[in-house]
Amino acid sequence: MEQAGIGWLAAIIIGGIAGWLAEQFMKSNMGVLMNILLGIVGAIVANAILGAFGIMLGGWLGYLIAGFIGACILIALGRLIRR
Repeated sequence: MEQAGIGWLAAIIIGGIAGWLAEQFMKSNMGVLMNILLGIVGAIVANAILGAFGIMLGGWLGYLIAGFIGACILIALGRLIRR
């Protein structure tokens, strides 16, 4: 998160927004805390995946995009595991 140029409070807020957007996009029903966790962990996952391809996202907008992508991936993986 510090590499993205944002602090912990901004990471929580942006992670919550990214998680909420992913929740709406994937049509799932999660709570506020789960949205925040999905957004933050999703950003870490997406940055790792994109970094393997040489793509680096920075700043709050990059963190939001990575959080959204990663949260969608985590929701999809969660659905696959539950089946």
